[in-house]
Amino acid sequence: MSKFVIFGNSGSGKSTLAKELALSNHLAHLDLDTVAWKPIMPPERLPILESSKLINEFLVANSGWVIEGCYSDLLALVTQQADEVIFLNLPVSACIENAKNRPWEPHKYESKEAQDKNLEMLINWISQYTVRTDSFSKAAHEKLFTDFQGKKTMYVSNDQRREK
Repeated sequence: MSKFVIFGNSGSGKSTLAKELALSNHLAHLDLDTVAWKPIMPPERLPILESSKLINEFLVANSGWVIEGCYSDLLALVTQQADEVIFLNLPVSACIENAKNRPWEPHKYESKEAQDKNLEMLINWISQYTVRTDSFSKAAHEKLFTDFQGKKTMYVSNDQRREK
């Protein structure tokens, strides 16, 4: 069974690609958003140890998988088990356009309207990708990609990814 790790900026197409790979290869899919946050408002990250336990439960339950997210700290917990990493290194402008056109994500929002209320904040977040220095930053993703010793793929446009 295949094991993929997909990462990149918010709006880069991680969830879309992960769903496609999971469906076409009969793999389990884990969106790290579902194990990274406490279920409270305003949002607050779970301690990495708690997220790690949830990720390990997923790994034990599934022999083939696609794990996707922007959390390089959580991704680092699974990359050594991956057969391939895929870095969606799209321009910020493409990520913003993708975010504006994203379908409703029912595992994250109770309605499309609730999701759309968050769009301005999301666009601001996406815009900061190249200047942030946290685990969500372009620099952290580039390091994760560079350090991975196995098969790795980088896409720099929506069209390039769709052609594959």
